[in-house]
Amino acid sequence: MIPRPDIGRLHVITDVSVQNRFDHEELTRRAVAGGADVIQVRDKHAASSSLIKLVARVRSVCEPAGVPVIANDHVDVALEAGAKGVHLGRHDADVAEARRTLGPSFVIGASAGNLEEAIAAQAAGADYIGFGHIYPTRSKSKSSAPVGPEALGDVCRALRIPVIAIGGIDLSNIDAVLDAGAWGVAVIGAVCAAPDPQAATRALRERIYGA
Repeated sequence: MIPRPDIGRLHVITDVSVQNRFDHEELTRRAVAGGADVIQVRDKHAASSSLIKLVARVRSVCEPAGVPVIANDHVDVALEAGAKGVHLGRHDADVAEARRTLGPSFVIGASAGNLEEAIAAQAAGADYIGFGHIYPTRSKSKSSAPVGPEALGDVCRALRIPVIAIGGIDLSNIDAVLDAGAWGVAVIGAVCAAPDPQAATRALRERIYGA
């Protein structure tokens, strides 16, 4: 497996619901300064028109550093805002339809909570799988139990595309996630809610690339 270079290993998902000190752009500045490989923009409450403007503003922060921006959930937002890609949740647009719309150059990530979903998303044309939630998380209400690193390992061994682990990952447990075979991690609270988001990003990056 040779992943696309624009997928990256450390995805920071900007979020203004787990904290209100920084807006998306400021979180992005701090995460990029700390070494984030990818910025994912997530705002579950904003309308598409507002999201397009938001993603465009985040892009203006990321582009000088060569960091790609992925829009969460919305194919139209990714297209209109000039994002590098889109990350689709299990209840968002169909991966195969998104691929037809976006073409081969866009990065398409797809969420999966079990092996069957992960295999289906890979077959539909996803470039990477966001698998989780691995551990309990406070950033999003969950009706299911955490899947844990063992299930993550099963998915990593079964797929030929990168697996980005998500859900409750921080410095205390990231080693187990990487040991299970994850290509990388996506984090929200571990950076956004940290006292110093830049330092938190840097510490995670050092752990990933030192692994």
